[in-house]
Amino acid sequence: MSAPLAAAPSWPRSWYAASAHPWQPRPPLTGEAVTDVVVVGGGFTGLSAALELAERGYAVTLLEAARIGFGASGRNGGHIATAYNQSMATIERLVGREDAGHLWQLYEGAKALIAQRVARHRIDCDLHWGYLLAAVKPRHRGELARSLDEWRDRYGYPYGRLLDRDETRAMVDSPRYVGGLFDEGGGQLHPLNYALGLARAAEAAGVCLHEGSAVTAVTPGPQPVCETAEGRVRARVGVLLAGNAYLKSPLPAARRVMQGRIMPVGTYMVATAPLGAARANALIPADVPVADILFVLNYYRLSADRRLLFGGLVNYSGIDRAGLARRLRRTMVHYFPGLADVPVDYAWGGNVAITRNRLPHLGRLDQNILFAQGFSGNGVALTGMAGRVMAEALVAASTRFDVFARLPHGRFPGGPGLRVPALVLAMAWLRLKDLIG
Repeated sequence: MSAPLAAAPSWPRSWYAASAHPWQPRPPLTGEAVTDVVVVGGGFTGLSAALELAERGYAVTLLEAARIGFGASGRNGGHIATAYNQSMATIERLVGREDAGHLWQLYEGAKALIAQRVARHRIDCDLHWGYLLAAVKPRHRGELARSLDEWRDRYGYPYGRLLDRDETRAMVDSPRYVGGLFDEGGGQLHPLNYALGLARAAEAAGVCLHEGSAVTAVTPGPQPVCETAEGRVRARVGVLLAGNAYLKSPLPAARRVMQGRIMPVGTYMVATAPLGAARANALIPADVPVADILFVLNYYRLSADRRLLFGGLVNYSGIDRAGLARRLRRTMVHYFPGLADVPVDYAWGGNVAITRNRLPHLGRLDQNILFAQGFSGNGVALTGMAGRVMAEALVAASTRFDVFARLPHGRFPGGPGLRVPALVLAMAWLRLKDLIG
C-alpha cells in the first residue's frame, strides 16, 4: 500500500488568506491521464489560459504545486496600474512604434479583461476603479507630467489628470506628497479572491484542477508529458508554463531559455488592525489605491473591512530577513504619522519575477510548449492577457503573442553566483537616488 499523499502547502498567513472565500483543496494528480493541454501553475496567468482554452472547447488539466493563488497572485498589493514598468518611449526604442502601439493596446485590453471576467463570472473580489500615483519629491511632478503627456498625446489615453499638492492631500491625507497623477483607468481588487473566482470559472468550463501537484519533469514531443510525484499526464496539443517566480524549471530548455532572464525578488506587505469607517475615510478620502514613484516604491490601499494594506521594501537575496514587518510599519508611519498607535495584525511577503528591462517575457521552448514570466510588478493586469495570448498561440497563429515575444530580454549579468550581489549593488545605488534626489 502506498504512503498517503502529503497535503499541498497552504497559503501563507496574510489578510488575503484570512478573508478569502471558502475553498476546498483540490486533489493532487495521481495515475495516468490524457488531456488536450496541460497548464503548469495556478496563478492568474495559468488560470486565465486554462479558462480561455476551456471556453474554446479544449480539455485542460491545470497542475499547481501548492494551492490556487499560492504565489504572487494571492499575495500582491491588488493594484491595477496603467502602462508598463517602463516608459513607452523606451519600449518604442526596443521594438519600434508599431509594436509599442500594439503593446499599449494589449495592456489596456488586460485591464478590460479583468472587468469582463469579474462581471461575466460574478467574481466577488472588491473590484473598484481609480488610482493615484503620488509625487514624493518635486522632480516626481515632472516625471508624472511627462508620463501623462506620453499616455495622452501618443496613445490617446483620456483618463489621467495631474494634481497639485492640495488636490493630492484631499485624496490621501499624508503630509509627504507634493503632487500626484489621478488615473480613472487604474483600480484595485482582492487578488486571492480574484484567483479563486477564476479557478471556479475555469472548473465550470471543464478545467480539471489539481493542487499539490508539482511538476517534476516535462518530456517534450508531439504530445508532451508532464510528471508529478504521483502521476503523469499526456497533452495531445501542448503545455503552457505559468509558474513565474515559483517555477522549478522542469525541463532543460526552460533552464536554458527562462532562467537567468528573471530574478525572483521578495516584496512585503502589512495589514493594520481595522481603522473604523471614519478614520479610514479620513485617511484616504478618495478610497483609491496609492503608489509613489520612488524606485523602491511604497504602495497601499484600504481593505473592504477598513484596514490599511501597506506594501513596499524589496529583498534580492532570496532569504526573508527578520524585522521586515517592523521596517515596513515604520515606513507606513512616516507617511501617516497619525497611525503610530495602530497595531499591525498581518505581515507577509512573497516573490515576484523581474526582468532586466522590467517588461514581461513570453516565448516558446518548443512549438507546443510556451511560457510567460517576468511581469515585474505589473502582474495583476498583465497576467490575464498573457494567459489569453498564450492560449491563442498554442492552438492557432497569434500575432498578439508574437508582439510580446519580440520584446528583447537579456540575462542578468554574473551567472548564478554573482547575479544577486551585482543586483543588490545596483539597487543600493538607485535607493540612494530615492533618498537624495
